[in-house]
Amino acid sequence: MGLGAAAAWFLLAPEPERQVITLSNPSTGPIPGPADGGTASMVGLDKFKAAETPSPVADLAFTDGQGNATDLGAFKGRVVLLNLWATWCAPCVKEMPALDRLQAQLGGPGFEVVALSLDRGGKEQVDPFYEKTGINNLKRYYDTPSASMRALTLRGLPTTLLIDAQGRELGRIEGAVEWDSPEVVEFLRKRMG
Repeated sequence: MGLGAAAAWFLLAPEPERQVITLSNPSTGPIPGPADGGTASMVGLDKFKAAETPSPVADLAFTDGQGNATDLGAFKGRVVLLNLWATWCAPCVKEMPALDRLQAQLGGPGFEVVALSLDRGGKEQVDPFYEKTGINNLKRYYDTPSASMRALTLRGLPTTLLIDAQGRELGRIEGAVEWDSPEVVEFLRKRMG
């Protein structure tokens, strides 16, 4: 698929039916915003769209920082925050340091931030970016053919999926988020169990 076709696909892809999860209660309903004293919209959680029914995520194949083939199945048993991004995407670049701090804070046997780059240049493009911005806690993953765009029906970047330990999508956020804010950390801890 050429760049023009990908752009047209992004614009024409239908939005799936989803509901919003509140911070205080995993049942559906609006997340409070600044008008009613809430902070969810200030950190970006107001964009979280929960899957009506959690369903398995496509078993994406990609490459790790050492050039080895891997896939999402390698993360089963952990809650995964799958962030799809690129170095040419300004909102993606802006949120990467917060994702790095989130991985430092919550990363471990029960949780992993998987920052999957869709840069065509792969390692040659992403590695210098990590070094320049001081990204030290996120592992490097590359999807140079951008196969995840189609498999996950992405409409744009950044898009982040919250995946449970069984490999099911709990929901997604389109756009940048303050990933290391206390509100987001609390939201993720509740989903980690």
